[in-house]
This record gives sequence, C-alpha cells and structure tokens, in this order.
Amino acid sequence: MTTDLIDRANQRARARRAKYPAALSARYDARSGKIVVSLANGVDLSFPPAIAEGLEGARASQLVEIEVTAAGTGIHFPKLDADLYVPGLIEDAMGSRKWMAARLGAQGGRARTPQKAAASRENGKRGGRPKKPA
Repeated sequence: MTTDLIDRANQRARARRAKYPAALSARYDARSGKIVVSLANGVDLSFPPAIAEGLEGARASQLVEIEVTAAGTGIHFPKLDADLYVPGLIEDAMGSRKWMAARLGAQGGRARTPQKAAASRENGKRGGRPKKPA
C-alpha cells in the first residue's frame, strides 16, 4: 500500500459520503411491517422487506436484529445472512433519472382520457399504428 493509493481511496470515500448519506441506524418496525433506516442527513428511509432481495418471505423474528456497517454503507440481517447496500436503497427509493423517466413514460402511456381515446379511434380509421421499418 502506498500513500498515494490510500489518499485516492479516501477521496473516493469522501465523494461517496457526499453523494449518499451514511446509515446511522436501522430497525424493523413491527407496527408498519417495514424496515426503517435513519440516514446521517436526517432522512428516514422505510420500505417493506418483501421488495428487498434476500428479505422477501422473511418473518418478523428474522428482521428484528439489524446491524449497520461501521461506514454506514450497508445493513446486515444476521438471522438471514442478508446484506443491503445503503446507496442502492437510496437510489431505488429515489430512483435514477433514467428510472424515473421510464416510470413517468409508462404512466403517461396508461393514461385514459377522452382526447387519447378519440385520437386512437381516428388512428384506427387510418389503419392503425404504422409498422416500424425493419
């Protein structure tokens, strides 16, 4: 290990901490049935365990014991031997720009309005949606 390598690793860690706040604590809230992660920026992130890989199908008794890594970048469920990456949880909760755009586009495509129905009928009279070139 050289001093230069250590300095670069520390810079990367500082950049990651600036972008993603560390987890300070995590707990299972039996009343809501959700995992609650308290972040260093004051935000509490909660989610149902069923949507997290490794926690789907877990019983409440398996979720009550949660450990936060020293750097606050991960949470560990010892009874399940499952780990979650905190920056990944934050991105999934907030969504990347690409993810959010896809979700919004999908919602718009499902919208049912009289204008959209009329445009669809008119398009159908003309033979429907044009075929995509091969």
